[in-house]
Amino acid sequence: MATGMFALLSALLLLEAPWRAASSQQVPVLLWSSESSLWSAQPSTHGGHVTTDLQLNQYVDAALCNGPKNVLLFLQEKLSIEDFTAFGGVYGNKQDSVFPNLENIMESSPSSLVLPAVDWYAANILPTYLKEKLGVSPLHVDPSTLLELRLDANIPSLLIVSLPYTSSAGLVATKDVLRTNDQMIGQVLSTLKSGGIPCTAILTAFRPSWVNRENDFGVGSFGRQLLAVEAETPSYPPLSVNDTENKPCILFWASNITVSMDRELDLTNATFISPGSQITAGSVCRNDSAVLALNYNNDIRIIFRFDNRRYPVSARHWFTMTHVEIYNGTVNATFLAPQVNAPSNYSYHCEFVSSLPLYGPLLVRNTSESSPAFTWRITITDFQIQAFNVTGMRFSYASDCAGFFSPGIWMGLITTLLFVFILTYGLHMVMSLKTMDRFDDPKGPSISVPQTE
Repeated sequence: MATGMFALLSALLLLEAPWRAASSQQVPVLLWSSESSLWSAQPSTHGGHVTTDLQLNQYVDAALCNGPKNVLLFLQEKLSIEDFTAFGGVYGNKQDSVFPNLENIMESSPSSLVLPAVDWYAANILPTYLKEKLGVSPLHVDPSTLLELRLDANIPSLLIVSLPYTSSAGLVATKDVLRTNDQMIGQVLSTLKSGGIPCTAILTAFRPSWVNRENDFGVGSFGRQLLAVEAETPSYPPLSVNDTENKPCILFWASNITVSMDRELDLTNATFISPGSQITAGSVCRNDSAVLALNYNNDIRIIFRFDNRRYPVSARHWFTMTHVEIYNGTVNATFLAPQVNAPSNYSYHCEFVSSLPLYGPLLVRNTSESSPAFTWRITITDFQIQAFNVTGMRFSYASDCAGFFSPGIWMGLITTLLFVFILTYGLHMVMSLKTMDRFDDPKGPSISVPQTE
């Protein structure tokens, strides 16, 4: 029997300081089931622990193997652990809580589990993982359509309920939306309970709703503060290309993608936020080469071509982005990218991959082609890609384009060497001083000089 979700959250608040500074990229995951002792054998979470996708899959597998085959997934647009601490009955005052149904469900369920910090990409790929494990297509439902369904306890099913989140910054609007979502959760579960259908339910979100900044804490702040400029990083999963076994073989992420010729087009949302069904059509994964093709509704197509070779000098394989091609009808462009390379078991990251001289450039126009490539311009910010040796939805260690010896490091080294030279020269001068081997004796006979007339 669960001891209560919000009692657990109260204990976690005492240990949350180490992970609050990094919680801008984590979302909570709440699991409960009508079957008892599902997660008793799983290791318990502790303050500061961030649950990865593999660890979350272990919790889900335990529920799918030993629990009901009917899975109910509540997906909220945004959710953070701070929503429960700010609007829930954490300190025993449940009268003002906006989660009365969720509190009662977590306390009365035979099995329940609270994961306060889960990597955002793990929550984003959770519907796909459940679909593969259950072998059924997900069905998006709401309380009205749920009454028309005829569920069987012996037949697996995946029901997804989408929950909104307010776009307003006001606490009152947020509180009202969370209260409405809690009522919807209670209504859906009451419908299943009245029909005698056992189920396992999961509540999570695509991205966090609260962004905790490091300088919000007067004591014990983490990270560098001097000359640091904090920028918001988009929290969406990388774009993936799957192989024949439906496993990711190419990962691509960027905070901004802009192409321009006669006008400037921002393709970021069309690539990561709301991609079309054919966004990666034409992409190819091989051991010695790879192709990432991005297809957009405005007839623009961007193709990244990669080559993977073994170099005897380094005794390892390295991949190189050989070409970047842009197609838009009859006006095409090809850019060479010989500097975009990394070991094949690494990913490649660069702050700017652009054809503009202002940022490098890493993309060089192919002068051998006759098409007017100079009219095309492309800039990708926070570019990161991995085209070989991909394992799951997480990038491998990144080989960054920024060199280790930056201008600031060179200035520090030269200044240090100059001071060391001056100190060494001064010590040498001091140590080379010698005392006089004889002195004039003032007590000796005086020298007389005879005078001649």
